[in-house]
Amino acid sequence: QVQLVESGGGLVQTGTSLRLSCAASRGTFSGYGVGWFRQPPGKEREFVAAINWNTGNIVYTDSVKGRFTLSRDNAKNTVYLQTNSPQPEDTAVYYCAADKHPPSNLKPMSRLTRYDYWGQGTQVTVSS
Repeated sequence: QVQLVESGGGLVQTGTSLRLSCAASRGTFSGYGVGWFRQPPGKEREFVAAINWNTGNIVYTDSVKGRFTLSRDNAKNTVYLQTNSPQPEDTAVYYCAADKHPPSNLKPMSRLTRYDYWGQGTQVTVSS
């Protein structure tokens, strides 16, 4: 069983980049799909991006394409979400999650119900 620990959140001004980290504190991400989700104030949790750890394939939701970048460090068992040019509407609690059986087609990885393990979340606040 993998445990997930997010870090890197904070208060930033519009346009100031921020890098979020999701580390496997127990176990490894090998064989997993790892996704990033966010929950804006008063709204439902929504998909941001995901990676199939073994293939390296990555998928993004349309609203962050070209602004956010998901990457990984195999040696550190860590997945990163680089938020470039964040806007106030990106304000949310950001969660990472792990899917034990990631699909080869990444599109289903946008569904919250696929994921088996979740981190505690990290708050990102973007001020205008």
